[in-house]
Amino acid sequence: MTRVVDVPLEAGDEQGTGIHRMSSVAVVRDRLAEVLESITGPAVTIGGDCGVELGAIAHVLSGEGAENVAVVWFDAHPDLNTVESSPSGAFGGMVLRTLLGEGPAALVPATPLTTDRVILVGARAFDVSEAEFLDRTSLRSIGVADATAKSVVAAVKKTGARSVYIHVDLDVLDPGAFTGLGYPEPFGMTADTLVKTVKALVAGFELAGAGITEFAPAAASDAVDDLPTILRLVGAFTSGS
Repeated sequence: MTRVVDVPLEAGDEQGTGIHRMSSVAVVRDRLAEVLESITGPAVTIGGDCGVELGAIAHVLSGEGAENVAVVWFDAHPDLNTVESSPSGAFGGMVLRTLLGEGPAALVPATPLTTDRVILVGARAFDVSEAEFLDRTSLRSIGVADATAKSVVAAVKKTGARSVYIHVDLDVLDPGAFTGLGYPEPFGMTADTLVKTVKALVAGFELAGAGITEFAPAAASDAVDDLPTILRLVGAFTSGS
């Protein structure tokens, strides 16, 4: 069953936080949370930028068995900036750091993630502050060259988690193979590797939820070549159901 979450059309206000469109970010989170409360079992959130994961992952962290969940974050960008370190003020680059408990009080989840339960996969465009954060914490990053189904599953097993939330920012893929990206970064993952890895995670762990974000074709006609990859991903998420 598909549920549609309406998003605000107005620009929104930063409300003194330094986050562009802060009010709209909060509205989307709250509307998504309301929809997720009515769903039994794992949900796949599709659409929007990485900010939609604020509501989706906070929902998982507030549920039964949250202490056994690991988050696998497939993304060309680690999204580990703070308001102070962000070069743009866009929340999309702060989502994971906020989920880890470092962000505006109004957006930090009641039960934040811990760095030992997060695995970055395919990240290759780090701001200086993001790289520094990674160096001083237990958060693990698996680069494109080392990202295989086997290595990612092994990393999740090391966390002790029994279930996974799988976040896919489509810019983790190489732009030569997937073109509908707002912030493409060269030398990304292949679609085959990404799909195989997602399937292995779903086969090896209970799926707590998933998200597919940042699909940004320039025009509807440009989406045609990319849609098969998205459908393969959706199929990989549901292969264990």
